[in-house]
Amino acid sequence: MLENVDLSNIQDENARQLIVQLLNLVEALSADLRDAQAEIQRLRDEINRLKGEQGKPKIKANTPKPAQVDYSSEKERRKPKPHQKRAKKATLTIHREQTLEVDKTGLPPDAEFKGYENVVVQDLVFRADNVCFHKEKYWAESTGRSYLAPLPLGYEGQFGPGIKALSLTLYFGGKMSEPEILGLYENIGVQISAGQLSNLLIKRQEGFHAEKAEVCEAGLRSSPWQHIDQTSTRVDGQNQHCNIVCNPLYTVYTTTPSKDRLSVLDVLRNGRERRFRLNEEALGYLASTPLSKATRSWLSAECRDQDWEEKAFVRRLDTSWPSLSVQQRQAILSAAAVAAYHAELSTPVVRLLLCDDAPQFNWITEVVALCWVHEGRHYKKLMPVFVHHLHLLSDFRKQFWDFYDELSAYQQQPTPEESARLDAEFDRLFSTCTGYAALDARIAKTRAKKASLLMALKYPEIPLHNNPAELEARQRVRKRDVSFGPRTQDGVKAWDTFMSLAATARKLNVSFYEYIHDRVSKSHQIPALARLIEASASERQLGASWSVAPLTPTY
Repeated sequence: MLENVDLSNIQDENARQLIVQLLNLVEALSADLRDAQAEIQRLRDEINRLKGEQGKPKIKANTPKPAQVDYSSEKERRKPKPHQKRAKKATLTIHREQTLEVDKTGLPPDAEFKGYENVVVQDLVFRADNVCFHKEKYWAESTGRSYLAPLPLGYEGQFGPGIKALSLTLYFGGKMSEPEILGLYENIGVQISAGQLSNLLIKRQEGFHAEKAEVCEAGLRSSPWQHIDQTSTRVDGQNQHCNIVCNPLYTVYTTTPSKDRLSVLDVLRNGRERRFRLNEEALGYLASTPLSKATRSWLSAECRDQDWEEKAFVRRLDTSWPSLSVQQRQAILSAAAVAAYHAELSTPVVRLLLCDDAPQFNWITEVVALCWVHEGRHYKKLMPVFVHHLHLLSDFRKQFWDFYDELSAYQQQPTPEESARLDAEFDRLFSTCTGYAALDARIAKTRAKKASLLMALKYPEIPLHNNPAELEARQRVRKRDVSFGPRTQDGVKAWDTFMSLAATARKLNVSFYEYIHDRVSKSHQIPALARLIEASASERQLGASWSVAPLTPTY
């Protein structure tokens, strides 16, 4: 019936408009019903939980409807490429060679030697290597002291560099849980307790924490633009947030109690002490904030080009205006912190964030580039009831991803003429009126984000999506699924540090295990990751189209 209505057969315009309104009303009611059903089920589960029972299990259907559960845009974005098999053995390191002889008793008399045929076979030696060191000991009567031979570097404590490096690699690089690592060690004859393994993973890692800070600093300097995303993290049973900042050369994870704008600034400032500055820029950010006339006058009177330390600024704010609401106070702190960040000279200031449209990312950078994959996901979440609306949605989504492909092609060969054409094409496409109210509302929201979605026209080197940060966030989610979450601040620092180093080593084509073993054994044959980032940055030129003009605040 109505599900299969065909508006093209209706000649009377008034009747056509009436049916369009009716279809949109049914769509709206259907959406409200789905939301209500989900809320009712959530409340039922909560009631059962309070009674000490369990809620309805979340079991996926065997044949789920793609429009309901699959929000991926891989099929639309991915272009088929010819398969090319990579020659793996050509890059292998040969660790030993062995000559195999033919059984001479079976050879005919006229057999002639023709050399050797090489066959490379990969294998692994995985066993315990327990060493008993016989340390020379001398006694000098003249000095009254003993002289004892030191252990080799990396062998401090009860375990050598192999176990230390492998434990860190399996836990952080391989996402294994501590019980699984203990079981693996038990199978090969290594005796180590759960407490000792935990200490190997999180205790006395100052050298690695320092290198992670250097990686963050080098990564922020390597490019004027950065990816950023956030995901939840449990710390000792409490909800906190993991911030992921990255570009093609590095990735840094930082866990913070909150995910507000001040926390984002803490991450981008690499954990430096917070600074605040009340100037015209800060007042510009507060223009839309509901503040009293007296408060604005006080803020204007406090304007000056100098930074405040956090304790002094908060104390001054609390003393002068103790009646400010939590939201007003937070807005003033955020505006002053952003203004101080933009005025910094000795630290790298990010000029563009590639992110989703979460409000905490506003103000921080000169410009924001929004993710086209995030935007496309909103369209895939629409669930029309009527076939007519389904066709309208399908047609528009095809045009959406066709435009995305045109933007990708422009990035390969950018020209002013093509930039102007794509700008006009965006206006045309996202001014479409389909008659499907939910789709038209979504199109209007996309049109309002034009400047941020078309940032690649000005800076062709930036990606069109935020997938790199989302994929790195997924690594934290997988680690969280296996190990739940750290329980101490030492654990938090270890999670952030080693996940950062593992992800960065992967991007720099450095073996994470070899890197960890190199540092634990104190051989330091592998260069600092920060130096590798700097060298790669000069080659990649991630900010080739950026000028060095001062930041221009956008309010």
